Amino acid sequence: MTVEARTAALRQRVADLERAIEEVFLGHHEVVEELLLAILAGGHALLEGAPGLGKTTLVRTLARVLGLDFRRIQFTPDLMPPDVLGTRILVEDPGGGRRFEFQRGPIFCNVVLADEINRATPRTQSALLEAMGEGQVTVFGETSVLAPPFFVIATQNPIEMEGTYPLPEAQLDRFLVKVLLPTPQERDLARILDETTGAPKPPTAAVVGAAEVLDMQRLVREVPASSDMVRLAARLVRATHPDDERAPEVVRRYVRFGASPRGGQALLLAAKARALVHGRLHVAAEDLAALAPAALRHRLILNYEGEAARVTPDELVAAALAAAQAK
Repeated sequence: MTVEARTAALRQRVADLERAIEEVFLGHHEVVEELLLAILAGGHALLEGAPGLGKTTLVRTLARVLGLDFRRIQFTPDLMPPDVLGTRILVEDPGGGRRFEFQRGPIFCNVVLADEINRATPRTQSALLEAMGEGQVTVFGETSVLAPPFFVIATQNPIEMEGTYPLPEAQLDRFLVKVLLPTPQERDLARILDETTGAPKPPTAAVVGAAEVLDMQRLVREVPASSDMVRLAARLVRATHPDDERAPEVVRRYVRFGASPRGGQALLLAAKARALVHGRLHVAAEDLAALAPAALRHRLILNYEGEAARVTPDELVAAALAAAQAK
């Protein structure tokens, strides 16, 4: 099959996936697309929104239409790493002997919903680092590989901060994108109220499967990015650093640390996925511009003045993008 044919097939599949998801999760096409782009790019996603906006419904529906195994972990202050990764238990053989056997935790699936991840202690949060970064889990010195595809989609509530533990920078950097889930507009809200208070709909059927998801991820990796686009991504990442000569004044004033090289990788991979979904066989500047906020907003660390001024990461990313495009 030619690249053009594979690209056309991918576009059709993504359209089918979006349509299936939006039959259940109503009113946020951009959010659905950004999550699907993260899946195509092979990365994890952090989903931030107020309670009651359907974050769990969205992730569960996403896993169902992708035909992937799904587990939901409710993060609470008393959750421990073995509750996520698994632990060794003592079992008795038929002959009377005893041995330790590894009992796998809920992390061993394709799609993990880490619900309210910032409610768990840093110790439990860090239990996800190896799984997210390397696709494996090490318990008591024994390493187990997670079957691909593997995605962590974490949610957090931006409103209620009491009793929460903010994610450390190393944890945030593992997420390919941070997707913001806004409150729906009146028209969308009316549709949500109408469709969710009537007779329940039948479960959504799978559209693709694990093998097809992996094939789409491989195709995304094959999308070329010209040297100009790679340099644009590099300029953008550097422009988020206050010590860079290209950094705009707002970044110099309010940012303590800018995005990491992993942020540039996330931006370029997500841009490749977007290019394919929008019918292009190469990365364009509009792909980088469209995904810059999602790929970089959670990687900027504000200084004290920035926190006091309540400047938003998206404002800083927009200023850095303008500076990078100006060359």
